[in-house]
Amino acid sequence: MVHQSLRFYLAAMILFAGTLPQSVLAAEHVASPAPVEKSPGAAPGDISPPQPVAPSDEKPDPANEKTPDIEVEPALSSKVDVKIDPDAGADDDVKLDTDVKVDDEWDDIEAIEAPSKTETTAKTDDDADVEWDDDDPETDKTTAEDKPKGPLSISGVIAAEFRVFPYNPGFADQKKSTLSPGLIIEPEIIYKWNNDKTRLTVKPYVLLDADDDNRTYFDVREANILHQGQGWDILFGISKVFWGVAESRHLVDIINQTDGVVDIDNEDKLGQPMITLTIERDWGAVSMFVLPGFRKRSFPGDKNRLRGPLPIADDNPSFEARSGKRHVDYAARWSKTIGDWDLGVSHFYGTSREPRLLPSVRADGQAVLFPRYDLINQTGLDVQYTNGAWLWKLEAISRSGQGKRFYAAVGGFEYTEYQIFDSSADLGFLMEFQYDGRKNIDAPVTFNDNDLFLATRLALNDEADTTMLAGPVIDVETGATFVAVEAERRIGANWKVDLEWRFSFFIPDNDLAAGFRKDDVLTLRLNRYF
Repeated sequence: MVHQSLRFYLAAMILFAGTLPQSVLAAEHVASPAPVEKSPGAAPGDISPPQPVAPSDEKPDPANEKTPDIEVEPALSSKVDVKIDPDAGADDDVKLDTDVKVDDEWDDIEAIEAPSKTETTAKTDDDADVEWDDDDPETDKTTAEDKPKGPLSISGVIAAEFRVFPYNPGFADQKKSTLSPGLIIEPEIIYKWNNDKTRLTVKPYVLLDADDDNRTYFDVREANILHQGQGWDILFGISKVFWGVAESRHLVDIINQTDGVVDIDNEDKLGQPMITLTIERDWGAVSMFVLPGFRKRSFPGDKNRLRGPLPIADDNPSFEARSGKRHVDYAARWSKTIGDWDLGVSHFYGTSREPRLLPSVRADGQAVLFPRYDLINQTGLDVQYTNGAWLWKLEAISRSGQGKRFYAAVGGFEYTEYQIFDSSADLGFLMEFQYDGRKNIDAPVTFNDNDLFLATRLALNDEADTTMLAGPVIDVETGATFVAVEAERRIGANWKVDLEWRFSFFIPDNDLAAGFRKDDVLTLRLNRYF
């Protein structure tokens, strides 16, 4: 009888070693089970493959020879019920009925009945099922994102653009074109080496316009080499850097020059030559910039829409720096996330990206505006506080070098109501106030000196990733109102359509924006990504 029980006991232990997770294995007696150990890098829900248990040299105690039922309660609240038929003969097959249940926050595992191969299903971050056979590596099935990618990647976008001006121009010398088509080509080439620690990025930009020669040009948005070290990185070449948190106005964003011909919202930027060193430590990240070479701002052509009351002679600007556009600028920024707060402090010294527009007369007698670029010092602060569905935002600057030192700020909030009307859509409400204290003629003119921005943001969270942002900017002193509507939606895997509508009303004759009253514009852009 002792010999028969010993055979049953050893057979059960061998089957356990091939069928149960490591958390329920024991060396001899299972009274003190070992906790489940996750494989290095395993995500929650991953179960380590079963490990074989070395046979014990000790002999079972005859006093404990009868083991018809074993109940084990290992770590992770696991329960294992094992039933062995005590009446089975010595030569009969040992049948093992195993019921494993894991009652914790990981995946539930039920009814494992001694399989010959162990199959595991893990959940990746993108919620795609990944199945593999531990005994057959050739059957490994992974998603496309999990497969290794080559060092060279080429992507980009080609967009057909159509701008519609519903009204005749406000000035007689402007073109009366109602429909203005254009084409945008923006490829991106990335090459990585040195275990992906070093990267080359090249991103040219081509804009072709049927009416405005100033909107037909070639630019290099990015052409740089980035090397990443342990807690630091360095970049050489042409690049784009964005600072700021506000929605309606980006006061602290000063590294790159504004591209004034793509759109009038000051969101599009030209590439800037730079050398950048970034150091990351527990106390925050510090980025230091050396900016050789100045990029002048682009403006619409003399006879084209959105130019304002006078043409801007941007082909011959003047500079305060003796070296002109060869002047080397410098900047630095410290940033850190502390709990729910995102903080940034920056300083810039060099040629202002925002020119003063000085009235003058050309040789042919035509009145024009000449850009003047001054040397400035600007200190900036950007803060964002996240509290549940609320985002509180602030940007503020202090600038000297353009007459008397002045201060400007934009701040407000964004509140998002998630899954409105029991749907997957999110609806956000935005409000920001814009203040600018420049009052002298030695500072560039601004429209955003005392204005209120109100908007709603709708994200349908559908397969087409449909979003919309719409709202006015209202001058609280004159009542002048500018409205912007931006919407986008994907079409299939590689297409996207953008719609932008900008219009104004209640513009008094003495308002700075009076010269743009007739320049309402509707832009439709069809993008093909590759």
